[in-house]
Amino acid sequence: MRFMLLMIPKGYESAAPGAMPEAAAVEVMMEYNRKLQEAGILMSCEGLHPPSMGARVSFSAGKPLVTDGPFTETKEVLGGFWMIKVNSKAEAIHWASLCPAGDNEVIEVRQIQDMEDFPEDIQQIAADFASMQSS
Repeated sequence: MRFMLLMIPKGYESAAPGAMPEAAAVEVMMEYNRKLQEAGILMSCEGLHPPSMGARVSFSAGKPLVTDGPFTETKEVLGGFWMIKVNSKAEAIHWASLCPAGDNEVIEVRQIQDMEDFPEDIQQIAADFASMQSS
């Protein structure tokens, strides 16, 4: 089973463009990333620039509307993620619990949908989905 561990740092929604974490925080997080890698479960991990550098595309009547960040109405934003492959939700929660997160951070654990999770008709419609994914 694949899971996303989604880092939600409180306060990041108002971070200035180009804001970066402190070196000490990155060092501690890299130790955690190495543990995931050594356990053979880490598929990917990335940090995200603050929302002030992003954009949102919303749709109304089928027409796109682009809004540049920051997004004042947002209370929680993603700061980064890990994709891990483990045997259960409980195991994913265990690994999320080992993260050296600060008091202002929350990790949301979400299972990634696999093709076999869908009914047969949807599997047929999306039969070429695997070829669209990078390996």
